[in-house]
Amino acid sequence: MVSLSEIRLSNARVALSLPPGLVALFVGATSGMGEATLKTFAKYTRRPRAYFVGRSQEAADRIIAECTALNPEGEYIFVPADVSLIRVVDEVCDQIRARESHLNLLFLSAGVASLDRSQTTEELHLLAAMNYYSRMRFITRLLPLIQQAPALRRVVTVAAGGFEGPLDTTDYPALRVPLGQLRGHMSTLITLILEVISRNASEVALIHDYPGTVDTPLARQMLTMSATMPAELTAIQRDLMSPDESGERHMYLVTSARYSSSQTATSTTSSRCPGDAVRGTNGELGSRVYSVGWDGESASPETIDFLANLRERGTVEQVWEHTEGEFMRITGDIGISPR
Repeated sequence: MVSLSEIRLSNARVALSLPPGLVALFVGATSGMGEATLKTFAKYTRRPRAYFVGRSQEAADRIIAECTALNPEGEYIFVPADVSLIRVVDEVCDQIRARESHLNLLFLSAGVASLDRSQTTEELHLLAAMNYYSRMRFITRLLPLIQQAPALRRVVTVAAGGFEGPLDTTDYPALRVPLGQLRGHMSTLITLILEVISRNASEVALIHDYPGTVDTPLARQMLTMSATMPAELTAIQRDLMSPDESGERHMYLVTSARYSSSQTATSTTSSRCPGDAVRGTNGELGSRVYSVGWDGESASPETIDFLANLRERGTVEQVWEHTEGEFMRITGDIGISPR
């Protein structure tokens, strides 16, 4: 486990170790973990330019004021959007591509408290749209900008890294997957496609993390929906991680050399020795794609073996073909194919 004190020490060196003017996009940052990480990014970087996506202008105005107080030299730009819709994701990506020549960081944490199998107007399962399809669309559409960054080329998607589980290959959108298996199913989809994206992006580190149970409005809503007893709910709420700690831990994922691609280790901040690099999803040290728990450590050997078995069976290609098909159905464009 990486201690919070070690994390804060590493984060405090960001301003000296990384160049000024880092450009970042935070998707789902008007509350919760996204907001906390955006503020932590503003706190530790020099002259950052941070775009953040959400639906509340009122929340955005407050966050811009708070980020400006933390770092007056930064620029904080709100992009109002409903990112459950792939067409809207494309519009946001077009805005970023029109304004920026590169992107150092893409941070994805938008979520929804919905277990009722409701669908979007694009006929995607809302939960899957927010946690999987939308995020993969952001990554594939913005990957060229990330590859052009002179330093810190990194993607972080906040979901359930390390909890990869059985995948129903007859129901990728998870419209019929039992509730108890949803987390494993969705987590596996995310990790497998990050591996596909990484094939032609060796300069980019891609991280799928599990943040733990953080004290956010979304987490409290989900806990209320799932807890069976008031006493059980109260006990869980006592153990919730604070948003501030979550922001620090995610800033560490964003900048630490432990999670680098092979080509970006010199552009990161961690004091830990190279031998302390975490194992990627293929079981190799420093292998660009990471499934990471709340403690900052890589997935278990059992999870790595599970993913290897899926690769051997050709499941990775099947998942990507399905995803391309959905993108084509909705937009008429598969986006930027990483294959």
